[in-house]
Amino acid sequence: MAVEMPSKVPANQPRVRFGGVQTPRGYLFELTGGRLCLDLANTLDERATDHPRELLRGYKDLVDWAVQARALSSAEGQRLRRHAAAHPSLAARALGRTTATREVLFAIFSAAARRKAVPAGLLDALSELSAQAFARRRLENAPGGSFEWKWEFSERPDLDSPLWAAVASAVDLLTSPGVDRVRQCEGDGCAWLFIDTSKNGSRRWCDMSVCGNRAKARRHRGRPRNPPPPTRRHRALLGPQRD
Repeated sequence: MAVEMPSKVPANQPRVRFGGVQTPRGYLFELTGGRLCLDLANTLDERATDHPRELLRGYKDLVDWAVQARALSSAEGQRLRRHAAAHPSLAARALGRTTATREVLFAIFSAAARRKAVPAGLLDALSELSAQAFARRRLENAPGGSFEWKWEFSERPDLDSPLWAAVASAVDLLTSPGVDRVRQCEGDGCAWLFIDTSKNGSRRWCDMSVCGNRAKARRHRGRPRNPPPPTRRHRALLGPQRD
């Protein structure tokens, strides 16, 4: 399993905005959370509305997300897709465990973003998951005399690999100073989570081009020539956008 990196788009890949876009080869996810666990939480789009949009509609979507987020290598993703195709019921249960855990992670980091106490039951659930995840990691020597965590390799692909990577990310973030920089988008119906990397810690929107512009449009509703920008659901039809 690949080592988690902050969600950063490779230089040769266009940045995906507006929640993502469906392509003939699969879904391209918007990865703006800044940490793997937050990007997983954001795979339920428009969650603060009465019509939330599920982005992980099948196990293939989960693997595509994990590869795009660099939680898995392309080769690891291919192994999981083949194993899932051969064992669809096991893959469906793995997807269910991941989406259930996603809601635990969202509740935890939403509370952290709002400076609210996290219910003990949620922390207990994450603790149990982390014990399972860390049982699959081991310490190894790294260049320069340092050490690093490595995921154990198994001849039989672990369909829960994306889940364990997200759980490890959540524990790392929750126990680091970076948790103070977790924010929840203030856009109507959005609630996406992200790491605020602004100097003064005042970022309010997951994406200024979507939620930020919609908020500005609401402040100028008296100008009929300026209709509000479309939602992520509609902007996704435009395809990946370059900065």
